[in-house]
This record gives sequence, structure tokens and C-alpha cells, in this order.
Amino acid sequence: MSQMLEIRWHGRAGQGVVTAGELLGESTMEAGMFFQAFPEYGAERMGAPIKAYTRLSSEEIEIHSPILEPDMVIVVNPNLIGVVDITEGVKEEGTLIVNTSQSPEALRKRLGFQGGQVWCVDATRIAIEEFRRDIPSTLILGVVAKASELVDLEAIVETTRETLGGKLRPEIVDANVRAIERAFEECTQG
Repeated sequence: MSQMLEIRWHGRAGQGVVTAGELLGESTMEAGMFFQAFPEYGAERMGAPIKAYTRLSSEEIEIHSPILEPDMVIVVNPNLIGVVDITEGVKEEGTLIVNTSQSPEALRKRLGFQGGQVWCVDATRIAIEEFRRDIPSTLILGVVAKASELVDLEAIVETTRETLGGKLRPEIVDANVRAIERAFEECTQG
């Protein structure tokens, strides 16, 4: 039986949500999964709200459209809550993953989200502690690994090392890996 996970990302231009979606997809390839990762571009400029999408499937993906009813919504920038409707179209049993210092219970109440799962992680704090910069997108992948059966933490770590290793200094790659592992350990569900 085919398994497909459809994810909608919310962030701001320049925060790395497109890169994180691609890393997520690439990390499932060793397990024989197929993926699509693509942004929804308009007239965005640095700091403008953007959406990106990731599809993960055990079979080839023949759909080529935005994700309107996501299984999972990832919010990289918590300042978007109240600016964009992050719960729009999310399936009743869907999962929300949000970069916030709030508890899952408080976030549920704030959003009026009664179904599914809510995962929270203070990704901004972790990013600042690990990178000295507020770039939380990549480390959210640790939470995705914990919240989804289709994604493996070790595969995410390995893909991150391979992909970023060719672009960044080793200490920056190591900081990304530590941040992903911390997000996996420090996230809370409610």
C-alpha cells in the first residue's frame, strides 16, 4: 500500500524553508522513497511570508500541484501565526510542527486546532545557541523525524552532512547536526 506524506512549510524568504524541504526529501531516498520539494514563489523579497511544499511517497509521485490538504504543516517563523492561516486545509488528523517557546497545549488553544498532533520546539533558541544566528529551518527536520514514521533521524543527519559538507565549513555542518539532534530531543508533543 502506498504511503504519502504531504507537507506545507510556512516561513519567511531567506530562512531556508526551501532548502529544508529539499533536505527532507533527499534524506528519504536511501529508504527507497520518492519526493517532490518546491516553493510557491510570487513577488517575495527577503523577509516576506512564503510557502514551500514537500511530498514524500513510497511510490512515484504523479501529482504536480500545490498541497491544499497537508498531512503536516511546519511553521518556521512563529511571527506568521495570525498573519497567515497556518491551519488552512490541514487534515483533521494532521500534524502541526511549530518553532515556538509555547507549549503544544497553549498553541492548540491559540490556533483553535482540536485534531491531530501539535509539536513545538524552540528552534530559534537552539539555532542561536548553535549557529549564533536565527536560521531554524534545518533543525526542524529533527522534529519531523520524531513526528513521522516515514522519516529517519540518522538519514536526515547523514544527508545534512553530505549536502552541507560541500558548501559550508565543517564546524558549521557539525553545528547543524547538533541542532537537528537537539530539536529531536527537545521537542514536545501535545
